[in-house]
This record gives sequence, structure tokens and C-alpha cells, in this order.
Amino acid sequence: MTARSLTALPVFNERNHVVAALDGALSYSEEVLVVDDGSTDGTSDLLAARNDIHLVSHPHNRGYGAAVRSAFQFAVEGGYDILVTIDCDGQHQPQLIPRFVEAAAEFDVVSGSRYLRDFPGDADPPEDRRRINEQITAELNRRLGLQLTDAFCGFKAYRVEAIRTIELQEDGYAMPLEFWVRAAKRGLRIVEVAVPRIYLDLSRSFGGSLDDAQRRLAVYRRVLDRALGTLSGEAPAFAPTPLCEGS
Repeated sequence: MTARSLTALPVFNERNHVVAALDGALSYSEEVLVVDDGSTDGTSDLLAARNDIHLVSHPHNRGYGAAVRSAFQFAVEGGYDILVTIDCDGQHQPQLIPRFVEAAAEFDVVSGSRYLRDFPGDADPPEDRRRINEQITAELNRRLGLQLTDAFCGFKAYRVEAIRTIELQEDGYAMPLEFWVRAAKRGLRIVEVAVPRIYLDLSRSFGGSLDDAQRRLAVYRRVLDRALGTLSGEAPAFAPTPLCEGS
């Protein structure tokens, strides 16, 4: 029996990218969901005009983490087997979606990594983003016993049954850190898949004070500490450390 998969795109004010991103996703996915996180730039009108997608709309902007949680809920309630998430800003190549779906047949979480290996034409990431990613990824590995190379890549595939009961509260960009703590606690099987480094818009904002690198790092550490604190002092029940594909 073929697994039923869904590709979800969290979207906020992506009028310039959303049409191309959706057309690309639909070329490699049977079903596509857009979570419109309170867009105010005309994105919502573009989405409302389409009849080839599923659409969940937040009445106001709640944050990246909240949008991904809505995608989780939609996949669980819709009875899907695999949920793929990709960003809408052109960073992720939709032709890789089938590869992520295939890997999810053996792993609970398939996580894209921009640093697992280099591809011809890879772009250099903004220095502060790469530095913070390296620092937080190293802290996750040390504190959770993981072997990740990219803590923040939004290109992922999840086996829906594995995430059905994972509870997440973080609304913002730090949500992946909370997720990694929950995934490690539950012993989920994790694999990384190498993806190219593509940056089409280096001026994109994290929003408010998070555009300051040191404040962003402090927020990430605070969310990580809080998530670890909910484990009630117990050591996580770890699965074997994640495999890294394509090293």
C-alpha cells in the first residue's frame, strides 16, 4: 500500500514567491497544504484564487512554529502517513520531495541539512546565521546525544504516526529546538539528507528583536533550556544516534 503524503508550506507575506513555490511543490506532491499565517501583503488573495491546494488560514500572524503545528494537526486529522514541510522563499528544491518521502519509510524524521556536504553553486549563508546555527546545533548534540549538522532547516519529512502525540508550544522560529528535545525524548529515528544552500533574499527578517544576532541566540537558548526543563530532570530515552546521509 502506497503511503499517503502531504507537502505543507508555512507562509507569511510571500506574495513574490508563493505562486512559484506552490507550482513547484504540486509538480512533486499529490497533495499540498498552505498554512497562511496571517499574511497582509496580498498573499491571501493569491491563495484564495487557487483550487488545487488545501488551505489553513490564521486570522493573524502567530509565528513559524504555530504554522508548522497547524500543519501537524492537519496531517494527523487528515489521516496522512507522511508530512513534508518546505519553505516558501525558494530555499528548497521541490524535486527533492520524493527523496524525503522515500526516506520517511524507514525514519521518523527526515531533516534537510545545508551543511552535510557541499553542492556546486552553493551560496554562502549570512555569517551570523551560520554561526548561530553551528552553536545551537552543537549544544543540541551535546545535551541530547544527537549528531545533527543543521538544527534549523525547514525542509523535513515526518512520519505522522511518530509526531501524533508530540506536544509543542513554541510559536516562533525557535520551535525546531523544542521539537528536537521532544524527538530525542521519544527516541524517534532521525536521518539527515543533504540539500543545497540557496539564499534568494538575504534581507529577510526574523521579526523585531530577533534580527539582532545576540538576542536571537539568547532566545534560542532560552527555548532550549525550557524544553529540556520539562523533562522533569529525567535523562531522555534516546534512540541510536542519527545517521547522516551523503557525508
